[in-house]
Amino acid sequence: MPRSKRATLKRKSAATKNSKIAKAVSKKSTSAGKNRGEGIRLFALAGRPSKDEFVKVYGPAGPKMTWDQRAKAGVPAEKFRTALASAMRK
Repeated sequence: MPRSKRATLKRKSAATKNSKIAKAVSKKSTSAGKNRGEGIRLFALAGRPSKDEFVKVYGPAGPKMTWDQRAKAGVPAEKFRTALASAMRK
C-alpha cells in the first residue's frame, strides 16, 4: 500500500474515533447534574469549607444540609467565611 493511502486511512480512522468521543461527551446534562454543579459552585464560593467548619457555623446538621437549607438558616454561601470568623471569635 502506498504511503499516501496509509496516511489517508489513518486520518479517516482518527476522525471517526474523535467524532465518537465527541458524541459521547456532548450528551445533554440532566437536572441532577445541573444541581450538582450548582452545589459545587456554591461550595467553592464558600471557600471549600471542611465538615468541622460547617458544624461551627450551622450546628451538627450543617454537613448534611443543602445550600438552600443553609441559606434559609441565615448564612448563604456568599457570607459563610464572615459567619465562620464570627463563630470562631465566640
